[in-house]
Amino acid sequence: MIELEGVPELIDPVMVAAFEGWNDAGDAASTAVAHLDREWKGEVFAALDAEDYYDFQVNRPTVFMDGGVRKITWPTTRLSVVRVGGDKPRDLVLVRGIEPSMRWRSFCNEILGFAHELGVELVVVLGALLGDTPHTRPVPISGTTSDPDLARRMDLEETKYEGPTGIVGILQEACTHAGVPAVSLWAAVPHYVSQPPNPKATLALLNRLEDLIDVRIPLGELPEDARAWQVGVDQLAAEDSEVAEYVQSLEEARDTAELPEASGEAIAREFERYLRRRDGASGPPGGHATADGSDAPPYRRDTSGGRPRPSRPPKPETDTEADSGPGSGSGSGSGSGSDGEESSED
Repeated sequence: MIELEGVPELIDPVMVAAFEGWNDAGDAASTAVAHLDREWKGEVFAALDAEDYYDFQVNRPTVFMDGGVRKITWPTTRLSVVRVGGDKPRDLVLVRGIEPSMRWRSFCNEILGFAHELGVELVVVLGALLGDTPHTRPVPISGTTSDPDLARRMDLEETKYEGPTGIVGILQEACTHAGVPAVSLWAAVPHYVSQPPNPKATLALLNRLEDLIDVRIPLGELPEDARAWQVGVDQLAAEDSEVAEYVQSLEEARDTAELPEASGEAIAREFERYLRRRDGASGPPGGHATADGSDAPPYRRDTSGGRPRPSRPPKPETDTEADSGPGSGSGSGSGSGSDGEESSED
């Protein structure tokens, strides 16, 4: 039985969730939820029992000193609540943790139990995957759902993916079967610069979430961090002619595929966001998901100077191998085919 003592009655609550691990390339999704929690000063009201869902040899606890006393932090999933003010206040229930090692059905049932008790009207799960997308272009974001009616109402893709999935896909399906409206938003992260952080992908997820749930999200330093990240990757890619040539090929493929996007709906959406902001101013072991649902190698952390370091592009021996490699699908490269980008999980 879930007891939520001390949690006030919520206003039009939306649950936003993200999980570190396979679903979280570049830590983009978990960082987005952490940003919401930090900007709105979320208050943790519940945590799932780590003993039930985590293999501590995979996700190890950490020891720290607190006033001279040694304490242990256990890997888990925590829930917090924040209130978004303004003309139309509403509450967000934030779920942030690590993809569980076991008992996924029980894990999802616990999350759904909280959603039911809190009167959550919509569940939005954030994810990030590795794809053939250039870091110099806008981050492709795909929004998907298993509910055809919800897809029509919210201008989302109805997922048709078949293949390996992570906790994001499992939680979305659990919501669907429980009759809880659920959406997943996916950011495509360049596979050649996949190590965290990736503020550009985090920013893109938050912008899409803002449009979806109609709230103004304070972005803080994220826009500047995203610009600095891109400049840093530009400089590092320019140092390697092979990487620079590869990025150029991705740019050409992306620009060709997205020519129709420079029109009505995309421009209108960006203009609406501008007006809203103007008015308001007055990974872990196991790799990450890719566009074809397979595992990519674990991301490589750069320990030389703190800046992201591009990996060399793959060198397929044959055309067949190139076509079948992780992230080779056109969906993640163009951002226009939701099944290509979102397919990593859903």
